[in-house]
Amino acid sequence: MTRITPAEIRAMKRRGERIPMLTAYDYPTARILDAAGIPMILVGDSLGTAVLGYDTTIPVTLADVIHHCRAVVRGAARALIVADLPFMTYHTSQEEALRNAARLIQEGGAQAVKLEGGATVVETVRRLVACGIPVQGHLGLTPQSVHQLGGHRLQGKTEQAARRLVEDARCLEEAGAFSIVLELIPAPLARTITQSLTVPTIGIGAGPFCDGQVQVLYDLLGMDPEFKPRHVRRYANLADVIRGAVTGYLEDVREGVFPGPAESFGLESTVTPAEAAEAR
Repeated sequence: MTRITPAEIRAMKRRGERIPMLTAYDYPTARILDAAGIPMILVGDSLGTAVLGYDTTIPVTLADVIHHCRAVVRGAARALIVADLPFMTYHTSQEEALRNAARLIQEGGAQAVKLEGGATVVETVRRLVACGIPVQGHLGLTPQSVHQLGGHRLQGKTEQAARRLVEDARCLEEAGAFSIVLELIPAPLARTITQSLTVPTIGIGAGPFCDGQVQVLYDLLGMDPEFKPRHVRRYANLADVIRGAVTGYLEDVREGVFPGPAESFGLESTVTPAEAAEAR
């Protein structure tokens, strides 16, 4: 099976095809997404909040992403795997960024990396691309800068901020980014950016005018009933399904229904936990 390439993702925009993208952090999930036909899978630093229990993505390390990326790559044979460069793994120098991106490709098995920021990372993007590493950009709400931004708030609301995002997007495209994630920006601004670029935009909380959409899989599946951001559409409520399954198992074990009656194991009778305790 041939794996999808960044060039094919760009071609999807030229053909007017919408681009669905989802996160994955493990082997079985990656297998399911790949079999369903998802063309691009993100091993995001969102694993910090979705899987590891952190309040933000900032504590996620390069080793964390590499570990999860390996599992996803083993599970998905066709989808393009994009791995996040975590907080402060590409800011100190271009050499550090190149070294860490190379680890995601060599050790993690990813086919592309994603990093956050505009003008401040353009030369880093240019260097990575020149060295043969495909790069996806990320503008708008950049979760690694959540403290500086003052929380998860809509970005690009003022005319000045909007102009800066448009220019940042153009600079990222010129530097060689094969696509750009637009997170939590007004829909009209996302449309302006999308129409001004030849590379695809992938929206999350940026309205319907982007070339594609990305969601954190666990949000889509309803794994956390209390987390309900406005840009998420619930396609399932797996928290309820899993809770029901676990409760059924719990009751069956307590009542001796699981693993089954003694007769099914070739035994004539069995001793209940209460009888065993009484015998002691």
